Amino acid sequence: MNSQPAKSENVRVAKAAGIVGAATMVSRVFGVARDMVIAAFFGASWMTDAFWVAFRIPNMLRRLLGEGSLTISFVPVFTEYLKTKSRRDALELADNVFTLLSAILAAVTVLGIVLSPLIVGLIAPGFIADQEKFALTVFLNRLMFPYIFFIALVALCMGILNSFRHFTVPAMSPVMLNIAMIAAAFFLRRYFSYPITALAVGVLAGGVLQLAMQWPALLKFGVKLKFRFNLRHPGLKQIGLLMLPAVLGAGVGTINVFVGTVLASLLPGGSVTYLFYADRIMEFPLGVFAIAVGTATLPSFSAHVAAGRMDDLKSGISFSLRLLLFLTIPAMAALMALHLPIISVLFQRGAFDADATVKTGQALFCYALGLWAYSVLRVFVSSFYSLQDSRWPLKAAIVALVVNVVASLALMIPLKHNGIALAGSISATINVVILAFILKRKIGPYLDRSFCVSILKIVISSVLMLAAIGAIEYFMPWNTQAGLKTRLTYLVTAVSAGACVYFLCAYLLKSPEVHSLIGRLKGRAGSAPK
Repeated sequence: MNSQPAKSENVRVAKAAGIVGAATMVSRVFGVARDMVIAAFFGASWMTDAFWVAFRIPNMLRRLLGEGSLTISFVPVFTEYLKTKSRRDALELADNVFTLLSAILAAVTVLGIVLSPLIVGLIAPGFIADQEKFALTVFLNRLMFPYIFFIALVALCMGILNSFRHFTVPAMSPVMLNIAMIAAAFFLRRYFSYPITALAVGVLAGGVLQLAMQWPALLKFGVKLKFRFNLRHPGLKQIGLLMLPAVLGAGVGTINVFVGTVLASLLPGGSVTYLFYADRIMEFPLGVFAIAVGTATLPSFSAHVAAGRMDDLKSGISFSLRLLLFLTIPAMAALMALHLPIISVLFQRGAFDADATVKTGQALFCYALGLWAYSVLRVFVSSFYSLQDSRWPLKAAIVALVVNVVASLALMIPLKHNGIALAGSISATINVVILAFILKRKIGPYLDRSFCVSILKIVISSVLMLAAIGAIEYFMPWNTQAGLKTRLTYLVTAVSAGACVYFLCAYLLKSPEVHSLIGRLKGRAGSAPK
């Protein structure tokens, strides 16, 4: 399990995760800036509820037909073609997938536009009683539905580029969506009777720009994506056998989002928006850490399986989980401890008042409880798909769906929108437990004593980090009503103190992850030109 090839591949995974994480951090910063702009201009109202519901519909389809199923099904097969067949065969497979996917997406887009009233009625039944709110949601949904065509093709391009171990452009492309939406909010809102319409225009423009951004990177690898229609291509069948359960599994995740939106639409106005903004903050560590590691591991795990190196696969899984938890456990603790300051500093201005801050912060606390599970899930799903097994992720997702629905119904009455967020954390934990158990049965033990020792050090360091944040609170009590400068000072001080204590403790406890990080930084400094 400690073979030199495995160590070398782990280094490649860490490097790729660093690239994706850095690119995703830039994207998330722009995403937070986008949400700050939207919160300041539009607040938390029935119109923002209409926009987020309308945007969520094509966004759910993106997860269903895009990276939620296509990318994770495509990468193992495309990697196998690159490893065991010729490059020409692999590119021919990509052309056929591109052609078939384009036809399917065109049909889905047309149907979505035609059936928007029905879809919105199903997603947000609480809107039907308000004719103006319902009509605006339908209009915005129709305007944004073509976004799914462009963004699903972006997911295919991402799968191709990731298989070639190129991660930067796909990870950076969401920046274009955020820039387009920010620009639309600033410059277009005054031209519409409902100013929120400007954001829908920004979404559509962002989808086009994201796809255009992929093309130069594809050309560097000789990928031109021609129309080539051969339904008998064996690779299509192989991808289809993986993708069908993947679509159903992504569909289960979509139903989870659907359930949350339906239930939140039945709660007091603003509930959909509170959950959305809290989820957006959750996406920051998930994108920078979890998605980065998950994206980097899929082609790596697939290469191990294609070469029959199962011990290296186990080593890669253990390494990826340790690396991920080293980052997400302290992030989870910090989000829970600083949920109110984070929301206040980022969003409390303009139409977004102190009450909206408190309610959004509460939702963030409940979501943060499941951050570790949401993160680890990415590695486990990549493990199963590298083994070309998409059935167990589907089965686990179905169980998690049932848990989510039951928990949401039970918790939304006493906890309002917070109950929906907490239910998501509970269901994600159940999903992880199931996949961890099944993976051990499929490939044997993959976590050893060193893994447990590493996690113990991470937990101890995180507890001491929380103590440092508590000390800041003692000497500098938080005040939601204070000016932005005072609130920002508190947040920066608390985050800085917590981060310093965490990394110092990890260093003193000889946590292998922090020492590996220091070694990489020293290596870069040593190789820098003098």
